[in-house]
Amino acid sequence: MASGSWEEFFAVHLPPTDFEDNRSLLKEFCERHDKHGNRIALVTSGGTTVPLEHNTVRFVDNFSAGTRGSASAEYFLEHGYAVIFMHRQKSLEPYTRHFSGQKLLDMLELNERGPNTTITVKPDSVDVLAPVLARYKAAHAAGALLHVAFTTVSEYFWLLRAACECLARLGPRSLLFLAAAVSDFYIPKDRVMVVANLLQTRHHRVVLVKPDASQEILLTREDVHAGVDIEASIVSEIVRLHTAHLGGPSAPSAR
Repeated sequence: MASGSWEEFFAVHLPPTDFEDNRSLLKEFCERHDKHGNRIALVTSGGTTVPLEHNTVRFVDNFSAGTRGSASAEYFLEHGYAVIFMHRQKSLEPYTRHFSGQKLLDMLELNERGPNTTITVKPDSVDVLAPVLARYKAAHAAGALLHVAFTTVSEYFWLLRAACECLARLGPRSLLFLAAAVSDFYIPKDRVMVVANLLQTRHHRVVLVKPDASQEILLTREDVHAGVDIEASIVSEIVRLHTAHLGGPSAPSAR
């Protein structure tokens, strides 16, 4: 989006129908974590659609499953950040991303006993499900994760602006990790760090392009076979740089 046209964009495109509700949630979330001195990471994830007509039947879809964004949100939470997870409807989300499709149902056992029917986790699945469930429960118990959903590119920009306005109160304690697939904007690399990758190698090789240098993050073949997320290394480096920028210790756990 050109620098001088943002006012025109918001004048022409109406906000989402649930915009005020989402803005209230964003405001409360940011105020609460600002009060506790927490850091907040805004993570955008998934693709956006652009309608081709007013009464939409056809649209252009900038597709993204949301793998990088949903994984990165988890790692920011592990580093003590509160996270605003702004994602495409029905794209991958933190924690539940591990059990997409039928995978979760395959881990469950149905014990039919009339009115006393129960559902249990299969013994061989407990070690897989329990750690993810524990992290999920901890994040929500701490009120450290806020989900905000979008579909169209205009909804995305309305919500992104609202989130940034709410985050302004935190100053440098806020961080934007814009992983959503939105082709209609450009951020010059001389102002921010860009996580660059090729589509074919994005799961095991990325380059962090900074204003004064670039840094390659590369997973070994053993890492890939072991299911290591490259996002763990990406987020660790971003957190290190953010901490250095703030000139203080690592982030305490969000509360």
